[in-house]
Amino acid sequence: MKNLAERSAGSLYWWLLATLFLPIAIPGLVLKLLTMMKEQRNARNLNGKVVLITGASSGLGEALAHSFFLAGCKVVLAARRKDELERVRKDLLELHATVPTHPPIILPLDLSDLNSMAAKVQTVLEIHGAIDILVNNGGISVRGDALSTAIDVDIRIMLVNYFGTVALTKACLPSMMARKEGRIVSISSVQGKFAIPHRSAYSASKHALQAFCDSLRAEVAKDNIKVTLISPGYINTALSLNALTGSGASYGKMDATTAGGASPEDTARSILKAIVRDEKDIVLAPIAPRAAYWLRHLIPPVYFWIMKKRAEKLTSS
Repeated sequence: MKNLAERSAGSLYWWLLATLFLPIAIPGLVLKLLTMMKEQRNARNLNGKVVLITGASSGLGEALAHSFFLAGCKVVLAARRKDELERVRKDLLELHATVPTHPPIILPLDLSDLNSMAAKVQTVLEIHGAIDILVNNGGISVRGDALSTAIDVDIRIMLVNYFGTVALTKACLPSMMARKEGRIVSISSVQGKFAIPHRSAYSASKHALQAFCDSLRAEVAKDNIKVTLISPGYINTALSLNALTGSGASYGKMDATTAGGASPEDTARSILKAIVRDEKDIVLAPIAPRAAYWLRHLIPPVYFWIMKKRAEKLTSS
């Protein structure tokens, strides 16, 4: 009798749990299923889309080229180094894709040459007839405290990372607006969400990009143009090797934080997933940068104290 009573009590317990949680669980499962179906449909819709990627000659840009190419996109590789673009194009053509692919197009492009952007975009339009997705990935970094960073370096960083990106975006927008379709993807940084010592010029350019994208997103929504801002943490690329010092010389070092960063391939896949999910603003970073972001907004005095200590450490090292 005791075992029977225990079994009955156990059955009642599970029945009560099911009664309480099924009304919550079922809608959640249905929503998850619908989301998965939407993502799969959007992923299939990438096939044949024209994707212009800046900074495509190495690092994250190269990894993004691989991801979009394998998704069946018509990839346009843009950067200053034509020989490296040729290498990336050759590598793409040697991939074994599971979907129909399209030969990539090479577009030599210097983001600091603002007046050339309209002609560069027109070249792509003459070849493909449209630019469906613009990926603003090209940029440079800097290592130097604000006082010793020459104003010419501040200007150069802003010219490439912000004004070059804005000029190219504005050159792409008219054709997108005419078609009532398109997406602008800008690769920012967690340092565009909060600033750290010895990155004043770089962080400022990414802060500016954040503001531009937030304004643009609202303005072009009526034209069915999407704006996605991606803020990664450290990525294991040559960004620090190619960075400038405060004097404008080449930094030429691989930072430990950069070397220990996420792989470009994993980051590229996450970015593609964010596009498929129609994300508007997403942070791709481990817990420490995320914590710093929330500290900056929720407990500013603690954030300021941590950054002061960091700056003191950098100055003494």
